[in-house]
Amino acid sequence: MSQQSAPSRYPFTMPSGWFAVAESPDLDVGQSKAAYYFDSHLVLWRDETGTAHVSDAFCPHLGAHLGHGGTVEGCEIKCPFHGWKFDAEGTNTDIPYSERTNGRAQIRVYPVLERNGFIYAWYHPHGEAPAWEVTEVAEIDGGEFSGPKRTNHLVQVGIQEMAENAVDSAHFRYVHNTAEVPVIEKYESDGHVATMESSQKFPTPRGVVNGRIDSIADGPGVSIIRFSGIIDTLLVSASTPIDANTTQTRFNFYVRSMGDDKLNSSVGAAFAAEVDKQFKEDMPIWEHKAHLVRPALADNDGPFMKFRKWYAQFYVDAIIDDRTVFPPPYWPEKMDETPAKATASAKHGTSTD
Repeated sequence: MSQQSAPSRYPFTMPSGWFAVAESPDLDVGQSKAAYYFDSHLVLWRDETGTAHVSDAFCPHLGAHLGHGGTVEGCEIKCPFHGWKFDAEGTNTDIPYSERTNGRAQIRVYPVLERNGFIYAWYHPHGEAPAWEVTEVAEIDGGEFSGPKRTNHLVQVGIQEMAENAVDSAHFRYVHNTAEVPVIEKYESDGHVATMESSQKFPTPRGVVNGRIDSIADGPGVSIIRFSGIIDTLLVSASTPIDANTTQTRFNFYVRSMGDDKLNSSVGAAFAAEVDKQFKEDMPIWEHKAHLVRPALADNDGPFMKFRKWYAQFYVDAIIDDRTVFPPPYWPEKMDETPAKATASAKHGTSTD
């Protein structure tokens, strides 16, 4: 069942890959819930065996939304309108007032992986099978790290435009007012994986501490970032396109356990708050900036074009457009938004333990 797609304000649409559609603790056994990603209404549900499922939301009978009143019975989901049931493959298995099922009543289902604390769905505009699996982060369940501290943001920006921040170290000084900026030592890509190694000097009351920020991009929707120097911190980042112009980003922070639960919690909360503050400072930049096809880069800017070349592999349907500048929409209610204002209001953002 096709759904209407919103036009992109970028020279690209939505990439294919694995994307988080929920955090694992937020979907209980026997629960169904509505979601909206990939410019589509979806239903998320967990069957009696604990397996999570993601499918298009509308019942092919008369269009009821399975995420609003749909119930899970065993390993099937039941429509709230007329009681039709569908299995994990989206096949109609029962019509309670008929002796036959409807073979044409098929719901699109999405491949699902559950790991690293997230429920990931595989998105491909033409329904092709997954080309890789999300890497499991061993530290999460190894007992050496405590967490997660969770944050969650919705931003009016395309997912690639947001992701380019990862290779832009210079902006830390001018947007986040940091005294030192990360030095990118290496950026490499191999298939769907891109790795970046960088060093960072952290000012502390005891003097400057040498640290590191090393990241792995596992496709366009998953990033694993390891911070070291002051305290080892693991950030599992999940960015998911709502549509071509809107992105949801979730951060799960883990800190190396110091043997005290209260201390672990306070240190984790402080680190998450600082990264969260910087994310909010970036938001008005992302929402108001134009996408430049051929940016005028400085000789010591980050590896922007290497990043774009790597990211381009995830697009299936290119937008044919000869423009080199793609400006944002005109949002009158956002005209006074600046990074400074974002900093002042950072404490009012969304954060959950």
